[in-house]
Amino acid sequence: MTDWLGPEEWRAVALSLKVSIWATLVSLPLGLWVAYLLARKEFPGKQLLNGLVHLPLILPPVVTGYLLLASFGPQTGFGRLLESFGIVFAFRWTGAALAAGVMAFPLMVRAIRLSIEAVDQRLEQAAATLGASRIWVFATVTLPLILPGLTAGAILAFAKAMGEFGATITFVSNIPGQTQTVPSAIYAFLQVPGGEASAWRLVIVSIVIAMSALLLSEWLARRAANRVRAT
Repeated sequence: MTDWLGPEEWRAVALSLKVSIWATLVSLPLGLWVAYLLARKEFPGKQLLNGLVHLPLILPPVVTGYLLLASFGPQTGFGRLLESFGIVFAFRWTGAALAAGVMAFPLMVRAIRLSIEAVDQRLEQAAATLGASRIWVFATVTLPLILPGLTAGAILAFAKAMGEFGATITFVSNIPGQTQTVPSAIYAFLQVPGGEASAWRLVIVSIVIAMSALLLSEWLARRAANRVRAT
C-alpha cells in the first residue's frame, strides 16, 4: 500500500489511524462508565444524560465542531487554561482526536449499553452472595460477558472516527501533515485539477477499513448474543 499511495496520501492515512486509535482508547473508559450508568442505574437527569450522549448523532457535524472550537479554542478561557498546562486542541491532531471521539462516542456507548442490558443479573447476584465485592463482581462476571460488545463498540467508534469530517475540519481545519485526515484529504484533492486519482485511492482505503470494521463488529455482536444465551 505504501507504493500504491503517494506520500501525501499515506500521511493522511497514518494520521487518520493515529487520531482514530487515540480517540477510541481515550473515550473507551468513559464510554463504559456512561453505558453502565444508563443500563443499570436510575437517577435524576438520566434522560438528559442519554440525550446529551446521543446529541452528536443528530446535530450537524459542523455544529459539533463549532461548539468544540467555542469551548476549547485558543480565544476561550478554558482553552487558555489548558494551554497553560501544555494541552492544545485547536488546529492540532489532538483536536482532531477529540472531535472524532465526540462524534464516535454515541455509537460506542450504545453498543456497550446493549451488551450490559443483555447480561443476566442473576449471575452477578450469585457472585455477590458468595461474598464478592461489587468491583470484583464487575471484573470477574460482568466484564467477561460484555467483552464482545465492548470490543464491538470500540471497533464501531474507531470506524466512525476514521470517517469523521465535518466536526474535525471545523475545529482543527485542514492542515496537511498536521490535521489532514483521510476525509479532509479527499475533500482537498477534489478541489484541485487532477486530484481525482488520489481521492479515489483514499476512498478505496476508507471503504476497506469501514467494511472490515463493520464485519468484525457484526461477528462480535453475534458471538456476544450466543454467549449470553448459553449462560
